Amino acid sequence: MSILAGAQTSVMVAGITGREAVSMVRSSLDYGALIVGGVTPGKGGMSVHGVPVYDSVQQLLQRSRVDAAVISVPAAAARDAALEAIEAGIGLVVITTERIPRLDVAQILESARGRGTRVIGPNALGLISPGQTKLGSIGGPAEDARRAYTPGLVGIMSRSGGMTTELASLLTLHGIGQSTCVSIGGDPLVGSSFADLLPLFEEDPRTRAVVVYTEPGGRMEHELARALREKPHRVRVVAFIAGRFMDGLPGVRFGHAGTIVQGEEDTAARKAELLREAGVRVAQDLSEIPRLVAAALGEAMAG
Repeated sequence: MSILAGAQTSVMVAGITGREAVSMVRSSLDYGALIVGGVTPGKGGMSVHGVPVYDSVQQLLQRSRVDAAVISVPAAAARDAALEAIEAGIGLVVITTERIPRLDVAQILESARGRGTRVIGPNALGLISPGQTKLGSIGGPAEDARRAYTPGLVGIMSRSGGMTTELASLLTLHGIGQSTCVSIGGDPLVGSSFADLLPLFEEDPRTRAVVVYTEPGGRMEHELARALREKPHRVRVVAFIAGRFMDGLPGVRFGHAGTIVQGEEDTAARKAELLREAGVRVAQDLSEIPRLVAAALGEAMAG
């Protein structure tokens, strides 16, 4: 099983004729993704790796069912592209574009809430359900993705797209497969938080544990800890918090725009404390994750 997307999920790509999108479409098709069309205004009638290109989402929908949209357009066009997909009733929108103005992101998310659309990103590499489908550039070329990701019982949620693949590869190396792995995006404002996605993993009968990769800055871990405290969860959670060196550097940003420590509550140490209090196994080093996941799986199976 999986969450968000599986083998039968039909996908469209906004901005399909762009350089990054062309590469992403090739890798997704090679992995087995069902990409039914793409949209680039003014380029209708073209094709990208055999995928037909349309001038608008509505034109595409007249020919094909679309379950999910990947938005891969310049930042200035991202709001309009995302809103077009949302207003067309597409249930999942994955936004890979980075540096989208925050006001534009807020408008996208407000529209999505009103329409019941799930948004992943922005500034996300996408998501992968191993052996089934791949949305976005997560995992790189199909052959690399197949080596790193293997089907199994463990979900992954990560602020970092690259670390999503690193974690999956580490688990695969230790014989632990994955159910669905999601790069949620590194910006301060994203469509789906850890706490938002956890119930989906709970509802997936195959997922028994989830690995969370997080960073200093922001309140997302506080929300996750609160959700875990308020309601018993079948799925066990293992977490790794990067950037502990930033605890003594308030206001400094590295990597993602969301990684800014603004107070004591934003530090890696405080987040680790809150997660442990909520029953999360927190790894001090990446090398500890396979052992902690194996223990979590054993507990989940026994319970």
